[in-house]
Amino acid sequence: MNVFESQYDLIQNTRESLFRYCEIMSPTDYVKKLETLGGVSIHRLHAHVAECYQVWLGTRALGKSLPKITPESIHNIQEMREVFKKTDELVYEFLNEFKNRWDPALQASWQSDSMELTELWLFTHTITHEFHHRGQIVKIGRQLGYIPPKMNLAKP
Repeated sequence: MNVFESQYDLIQNTRESLFRYCEIMSPTDYVKKLETLGGVSIHRLHAHVAECYQVWLGTRALGKSLPKITPESIHNIQEMREVFKKTDELVYEFLNEFKNRWDPALQASWQSDSMELTELWLFTHTITHEFHHRGQIVKIGRQLGYIPPKMNLAKP
C-alpha cells in the first residue's frame, strides 16, 4: 500500500462532498464575488486550489510547463470537475515519480527567493492548502444561504 496515494484517495473523496455541495448552488452564486471577503468567489478559490497543485507539484517538482489555470477559463462546476480530474492525474504522476524518495531537497523558486523543499513538504503544502480553502468555500456558501452537510474528511 502506498500511504500517500491512499491519503490522496481520501482527499479526493472529501473533495467530492464539496463538489456536491457546490452543485446545489445556483450558477450565479458559484461565481459570485463577495466584497466582504475581498472580492473572492467560490469559483476563484476552487481554481486557485487547482493552480496550487499545478504550480507546486507540476511545475516546481516535476519541471513541467503547464498552461495556467485561470478562473476566467472555467465557467461552471462541471468544468471545475474536469480541471480537478487533470489535477488528480498530475498528483498521481507526482506521487509515482517520488515514490520512496521523500527526503531529497528540491530547489524551488518562491516569490523572489529560491529555497530547498522536500517532496514531502510539497505534497503536504498542497493538500493542507486545499483544506484551508475548502473551509473558506463552505463559509462563503453559508453566507450565500447554502447550509453545508458535514464536511469532515471522508471515511475510507
